[in-house]
Amino acid sequence: MIGVSGATAITVALADAEPRAFWLDRLDRPPARAPLTGPNEAAQLTVVGAGFGGLWTALLAKERDPDRDVVLVDGDRIGWAASGRNGGFCAASLTHGESNGRARFPDEYETLARLGQQNLDEIEATVAKYGIACDFRRTGELSVATEEYQVEELRHASGDFLDINAVRAEVASPTYRAGSWNRNSTALVDPAELCWGLADACAAAGVRIAEHTQITSVTETVGSLRLTTDSGVVLQTEQLALATNAFPSLLRRLRLFTVPVYDYVLMTEPLSAGQLASIGWQHRQGIGDSGNRFHYYRLTADNRILWGGYDALYYFGRRIRPAYDQRPTTFRLLAEHFFTTFPQLDGLRFSHRWGGAIDTCTRFFAFYGTAFAGRAAYALGHTGLGVGASRFAGNVMLDLLDGEPTERTSLRMVRSKPLPFPPEPLAYLGITATRHAMAAADRHGGRRNVWLRGLDAAGLGFDS
Repeated sequence: MIGVSGATAITVALADAEPRAFWLDRLDRPPARAPLTGPNEAAQLTVVGAGFGGLWTALLAKERDPDRDVVLVDGDRIGWAASGRNGGFCAASLTHGESNGRARFPDEYETLARLGQQNLDEIEATVAKYGIACDFRRTGELSVATEEYQVEELRHASGDFLDINAVRAEVASPTYRAGSWNRNSTALVDPAELCWGLADACAAAGVRIAEHTQITSVTETVGSLRLTTDSGVVLQTEQLALATNAFPSLLRRLRLFTVPVYDYVLMTEPLSAGQLASIGWQHRQGIGDSGNRFHYYRLTADNRILWGGYDALYYFGRRIRPAYDQRPTTFRLLAEHFFTTFPQLDGLRFSHRWGGAIDTCTRFFAFYGTAFAGRAAYALGHTGLGVGASRFAGNVMLDLLDGEPTERTSLRMVRSKPLPFPPEPLAYLGITATRHAMAAADRHGGRRNVWLRGLDAAGLGFDS
């Protein structure tokens, strides 16, 4: 517990924080593109969802075949949901970390690691090719131990091991006990700028983009699919790629495979030169701590600190509501943890506070498939790593739609599905029990209780 003076300091630090995502809160945000007006439209390929998954799919489709007629639609704005609210960690991992990938697909993990690294390299090349000004920095990620039991885990992790003195020389926090710096696994980006840059590249390649166009149903017709919008416009399409993230899938049979989990983030005001010097961080790595309930944080181009994670929440009934974007209790908890990590920044204030829904599945990384006799493809369940893995997913969906076998589509990871979540109230009870058990493990030296060991035995466990 923090004292009265500490509680007052937290209140002051949060007092002027704007209740919206920092990345999207800017005067130079591109104006919305027009919705489909119909009454009838047609396309060879329609991509639903203009976050990272949809943007990459549309752009890759035009790169493969510049003459393909591609339409990209979103029910709101480009990048307005998870793609514009995340921490901007663009990771090479396709499996939410090495241990998770090796546990689930040990026979093909090396291939998955290679393809993930290749995917990140190609993202970097695409950013350069199209001149996307998204502050792309290949700084790598620093994993830090804040408890003694985590030190040995990091000693055996991939990356350069840093003892207590070396890690604190990189970033000065009294909470650090050790670190592991994987120098080439992660890039940091401004996620909203990356979305907008990809949209511009799509438009320049001839993709027709429609915002404020919500698809309400998909039905099969002879030789094509019929998409109906909330305004009554009918779109006939030969092929369909679904990149709808945490929102209910247009394919009802998939709705039990994912749940939306809310993640929360704070952004500080810019640090002064003296404040930045007090913490070091000269190499500007992305940082994640090693608890089950973990924080992630990074510097922005103007030397703010984004601080997120830890208190991920699931709301009964798989609900996604704007009201859930703000949770004062969580913001206070995050602020308390921030000043515990960086006490030398006492007095720093937060400029923004926000939340958003992440789509997660029971294996904690994306799964893929087709519907309507191969005319539709989907990718779901990125579990927070979609900034980078969404491009790989776009390629998988296009491979599946093309119908020709590729190295990607031959992967057991691509051909298999995770177990679905149970219906309510079992989903809420199970997820809540898991959340409490993971918190207990963090309090007890990482020891996993009977519930977590049971999930591990069933192939449903996850150790961040």
